[in-house]
Amino acid sequence: MKVLIIEDEKPAARRLNRMLAELGIEVETMLHSVEESINWFQNNEHPDLIFLDIQLSDGLSFEIFEEVEVKSAIIFTTAYDEYALKAFKLNSIDYLLKPIDEDELKVAVDKFKENQPKQSDVQVNIDDIRKLLINPVDRKFKKRFTIKVGQHIKIIHVDEIECFYSENKSTYIHTNSNRNYLIDQSLEHWQEQLDPEQFFRVNRTYIIHINAIKDIISYTNSRLKLVLHSFNEAEIIVSRERVKDFKNWID
Repeated sequence: MKVLIIEDEKPAARRLNRMLAELGIEVETMLHSVEESINWFQNNEHPDLIFLDIQLSDGLSFEIFEEVEVKSAIIFTTAYDEYALKAFKLNSIDYLLKPIDEDELKVAVDKFKENQPKQSDVQVNIDDIRKLLINPVDRKFKKRFTIKVGQHIKIIHVDEIECFYSENKSTYIHTNSNRNYLIDQSLEHWQEQLDPEQFFRVNRTYIIHINAIKDIISYTNSRLKLVLHSFNEAEIIVSRERVKDFKNWID
């Protein structure tokens, strides 16, 4: 049985590797980011089973499946809350709550051996879980941001924001008054806090507010180019794998 671990916390990955070794399971390799995982899947035979963390260093692990069709069964390793755990149960995918318990690990592995899911079933479940984790119906989304500007603290409401963007490992807000503000945390962090009816992650660099879009232009390789009302510091391109979801979002 070929097994892969995708986990951005290297000590946690090594611990899981040792626990699996005690069960007589050899791990083929350990990966630590979305980008590294995509490259690996594009150039290697897919394993039988993946132990997959949800939040990786450069984004949510679901982004891997937007780039490649993963032909493996999955056991999630997660520190998400009770609501997320219900989502896993509803979709009949095994999960291990961190810190991973040895007995629970053995049960999950035995369950996989007894009832290996088909790849098509795995993909459907991943899509359903992503929706439940990111867009639960009772979720409260962020409505305003407090930004320190010199000796002052400025309040910015989400309706004033045209986009969020990352640059040189920093994250910024661009407002409809054509101002940029540095904020803490990554795009991945804020993506989970924003109302998906108002904001959309068009690529790895930009999250766009629906009201900020001035024009949408067909672009090369089946992509789309966005023109915003005030932001003009760089081209904003909807990545090819997100064009379909983007069109559904604006419809």
